[in-house]
Formats: sequence, C-alpha cells, structure tokens
Amino acid sequence: MKKIISLAVATLATLTLNASESFEKQGFLTTKWCAENGYFKDCRLETNLCGYGDCFKDWQYGDKEKEEIVLYVHDERKYYNIDSSSIKRYLLDEGMHRNEVTIIGQFDDKSNTIIARDYKSPPPPKKSFFKGCL
Repeated sequence: MKKIISLAVATLATLTLNASESFEKQGFLTTKWCAENGYFKDCRLETNLCGYGDCFKDWQYGDKEKEEIVLYVHDERKYYNIDSSSIKRYLLDEGMHRNEVTIIGQFDDKSNTIIARDYKSPPPPKKSFFKGCL
C-alpha cells in the first residue's frame, strides 16, 4: 500500500513539474523567411514548402520540403522557432499567416525554439457585407 501511495505522489509531482514548465506565447504564425523580410499577411505561400520567396522557380517535384515555421511576437519584435513534430502539420494550416495564434509547449533557450505540444488558433474573421457601389 505504501508503494502505491508513494508511486501516486511521485506521478503527481512529475505532472505538476511538467505543468509548471509549460510555455505559452501568442503572436503571428508564419515562416522564417516572411518574418525576416517583414511579410505577414502578404507572405508568399511557396515559403511554406521550400522556405523562401520565388523558390518555385528552383524547386522540383520530389525535392525535400524546407519548412521553417516561426511565431513572430510584434511586441517583442522577434520570432521564436517552432518545433511542430508533435502536432500534425495539417492542423497548423488553420493558424498559418494569422495573428493571435497561441503556441503551447516548452521553450529551449539555446536554440530559441518552442517545442509545441498544442496551439490555439483565433476564430475566423466575421463575415462582412460590402455596402458601397463598385
């Protein structure tokens, strides 16, 4: 009985320790090339595939993808690299090139990388009705 209780206490302590190491950051989810060049809403979609603008001219079908996702925080004027290996990539598409995306995970100071466990995307923009004339 004592072993079960001590095991439960150790498990609870580990879970509490992991929860306290949780890191949350909110910003603009984009690619590294777009963040470095100041393109946010106007970011080229080919940067999602091969990592830089106009890369479609050089990239051939079957070439390895070079995807560098970052979270740019406007208040800090810097970006954080994202390790999204534990999140399915297609789930991140909802938040790509959008502001107010929250990345939840652990932060590695040495490589300036957020090891993402989860993310929260903002709700889609509301529909609007154009009242002007064309």
